Amino acid sequence: MSSYAAHIATVQARFDQALAATDYDAVLVYAGQPRVAFLDDNPAPYKANPLFKYWIPVTDSPKSAIYYEPGHKPVVFLFQARDFWHAPVSVPAAEWQEHVELVVIDDLQKLTRYLGDKLAKAAFIGEDFAEPVASWQVAACNPQALIDHLHYHRAEKTAWEVENLRVANLRAATAHLAARDAFMAGKSELEIHAAYLAAIDARETELPYNSIVGLNEHGAILHYDVYETTAPAASRSFLIDAGATYRGYCADITRTYARESGLFADLVSAMDAAQQQLLTEIKPGVNYYDLHVSQHMKVAGLLNEFDIVRGNPEDIYAQGFTSAFFPHGLGHFIGLQVHDVGGFLQNDRGEQYPRDERHPFLRLLRPIEPQQVFTIEPGLYIIDQLLEAHEGEQAFNWQRIDELRPFGGVRIEDSIVVGSDSNENLTRDAFAKLEG
Repeated sequence: MSSYAAHIATVQARFDQALAATDYDAVLVYAGQPRVAFLDDNPAPYKANPLFKYWIPVTDSPKSAIYYEPGHKPVVFLFQARDFWHAPVSVPAAEWQEHVELVVIDDLQKLTRYLGDKLAKAAFIGEDFAEPVASWQVAACNPQALIDHLHYHRAEKTAWEVENLRVANLRAATAHLAARDAFMAGKSELEIHAAYLAAIDARETELPYNSIVGLNEHGAILHYDVYETTAPAASRSFLIDAGATYRGYCADITRTYARESGLFADLVSAMDAAQQQLLTEIKPGVNYYDLHVSQHMKVAGLLNEFDIVRGNPEDIYAQGFTSAFFPHGLGHFIGLQVHDVGGFLQNDRGEQYPRDERHPFLRLLRPIEPQQVFTIEPGLYIIDQLLEAHEGEQAFNWQRIDELRPFGGVRIEDSIVVGSDSNENLTRDAFAKLEG
């Protein structure tokens, strides 16, 4: 059995269980369609419903849908418009077509006529903002219990999903190396981003998220996506958080570089070592929250080691000082979505872990299990807005903070596949393959 055949069998089994648990006869998963801007007719870039591309690796065929009834082959309604305004969607022959009943349509009324009375018994999953979809009479629209059940189990990735994630990471690492070289050549943020895209022949809309390409102080803006068009007079540091996709699966990689040796370069190396040390603590049964706290303790150690905050690491963390320098979560699930879902689910019945008041931005609270895939992305930044709350704090070495402010911050991010006995680092393996 091929890895895709095993994957779609797993997907069917998970939908069987979810439908049985929520008392629905069938499901209709709509791929979605582009939305237009307010008071305009120009559409935003289209992104396929993740539960649609969970079944088949088709990401650019809006208005398509999958109907699944347990005990029957899934029916894929592949929408191919008769349209002289746009290029036709090209869907080449592929293995997935052997596992479904393929029905090509150019009008959504053909879908409703094909399904007939079955439509009213199906749970609908997808966006229904546009007609005729908004008027379809279905059993339920996006029932939360059904979605929770599917999302909980989707955290365990199949072998086929991991294969796709490997390729996505290889693509992203290729582009990261091109971006690093552009930084070293003194290019602007926009030029660096252009080099990133060119390295993998990608359009910006094909990336899983807006790339963060920050030079100097911009590295301290967590979701910076401005792209200055001129290079700074002094290009001191570079933080890039950017990804790639393959068959609908996402890579999410962050690296930080210093142009010259010295304090900031040493801090980057120390953060990289701390992140790699944390990776050795990942194993089934450990709670992701505990990993997050462990990383905070390592950041506390770095704050003391680099004379940024004075005191022992335990006290630095206990007083909440680390959150002024490492304010975001350690990471998140990744897969069909960059911030893949289910990180707060306790079980497939929808019960959730409460968000932690101490670390409210952490996206993942579940215990670690084999075949989960998540990111590990610690950071250490000089963010004035967060430091204002500690103004006058004697434990803070404000002179050292001033020295680091022109460099922005450090973040290192890898994606990890959890194994029963050992883990796979998708990101570092990709870089090793390219640089080895």
